[in-house]
Amino acid sequence: MKSSRRIFALLAALTLLLGMTACTRKSNDNNNNNQNVTQSPTGGAPEKVSLKIWAPENQIQTGTVDAMCKTFSELHPEWDITFTVEAQGEDTAKESVLKDVAAAADIYFFSSDQLQELVNAGAIARLGGSAKSMVEETMADSVVATVTAEDGNLYAIPFTHNTFFMYYDKSLLDEDDVTSMEKIMAKQTGDKVYNFYFESAGGWKLGCWYYGAGLHIYGESQNDYEAGCNWNNPTGVAVTNYLIDLIGNPKCVYDGDISVSELAGSHRLGAWFDGSWNYKLYKDALGDDLGLARIPTFNPDGNDYQLKGFYSTKAIGVNPKSAYPAAAVAFAAFLGSEEMQMKRYTETAQIPTNLNAVNSEMVQADEVARVILDEVNNASVKQPANAEFSQRYWSNAGAIPTEIRSGVLNKNNVQEKLDLFVNSMKVK
Repeated sequence: MKSSRRIFALLAALTLLLGMTACTRKSNDNNNNNQNVTQSPTGGAPEKVSLKIWAPENQIQTGTVDAMCKTFSELHPEWDITFTVEAQGEDTAKESVLKDVAAAADIYFFSSDQLQELVNAGAIARLGGSAKSMVEETMADSVVATVTAEDGNLYAIPFTHNTFFMYYDKSLLDEDDVTSMEKIMAKQTGDKVYNFYFESAGGWKLGCWYYGAGLHIYGESQNDYEAGCNWNNPTGVAVTNYLIDLIGNPKCVYDGDISVSELAGSHRLGAWFDGSWNYKLYKDALGDDLGLARIPTFNPDGNDYQLKGFYSTKAIGVNPKSAYPAAAVAFAAFLGSEEMQMKRYTETAQIPTNLNAVNSEMVQADEVARVILDEVNNASVKQPANAEFSQRYWSNAGAIPTEIRSGVLNKNNVQEKLDLFVNSMKVK
């Protein structure tokens, strides 16, 4: 049985590389000089291979990555692999890779909104063959889109979802209350009890209000730079006025005034937006009183709109400058496989992107998984991944709620301020 597994693993690796060889080509788009890896495993004695992996701390501390390395080595006797595992957060992976691509890890974990900048710099290998097929055939289209670059090619293997949803205190709000912001804010709560916690997260959560109302940045494709940004149209003005009223409402607490955990722990907060990474914190504080739901609707101009949060994935990329591209690609595909996604889920609570894993009895019974999938399918928009967006949006969007809070942005100058924001997003 073990022998047959090894033969299968070798054939799988060969399939990966043959597929990549078939679609190798040079690309001059955006000065992108990265190419597909084409080396194939050799026969005879095991080839000595060294692979450096940059992985997030939570997957290292649990021993998850080390265990995956060991299993992969057992499945691949054609390689004598020395693994070096180093901690590197997905949120900062791009900066670390781009400092020196040649010295960066062979395989690294990153947030998919960094993809286009990695592609433009020639710092991530384009995938083909069975690696590409695995992603396209076992994951939803919305997931595949997060690792597909502007050139239409696939560059990474998603392994978990990255978005936020709504938490609420069941002792203060019920399931019907949390379906809309209007119901949340209208609910009668006690003194020094807040109905909602407003957090911009540097523009990450702010975007849900504007995208939810049907506004865009760089068109529906998010890459149409001539379309620009339309946040300064009448709908955008109405959304901004709505936020002015919300942030100014005494039943809404503003980020930084007091912590969510402090308020939640004393049953002084009705609803707030956050991700799965803080679920245990809130569950420990509220127990059975903790509720989860997709982010609600809101009505800024007489129309009900579903808020739409940014959606991305956390993914696994391969360095095109790896000295051992065959092993690097095979290991990246292994890390993103159904079996390893389930292992990661049981050990680090990261919700799988593989559809078979998602449909497993264990994941289906998980309330966090259910709400994330509801959010992804019904209340999200793909987080833009192009460099033009990244260079402009984060430095300008975060100022909108800050200026509302300080009074610098008010109902007398909304149009003027939005015009300035839209102008700052222009690609010239």
